[in-house]
Amino acid sequence: MDFLEKARIRIGHWITHNDHHKEEYELFAEQLEQAGKEESARQIREMIRLSTESNECLRKALQALE
Repeated sequence: MDFLEKARIRIGHWITHNDHHKEEYELFAEQLEQAGKEESARQIREMIRLSTESNECLRKALQALE
């Protein structure tokens, strides 16, 4: 397996991994809201937004390898 093939696999793994964490983060934000910690929930949701942006960069990087 050459380097570029490994790079495609690695980037794909990172995307999947990040997507899985976003689901956990959203659940946690909801739990924070239920506990009355709206600002903490807001910050977690901001982090989700930034994570979504970083995954978009990873998708573009993967596409550029094709």
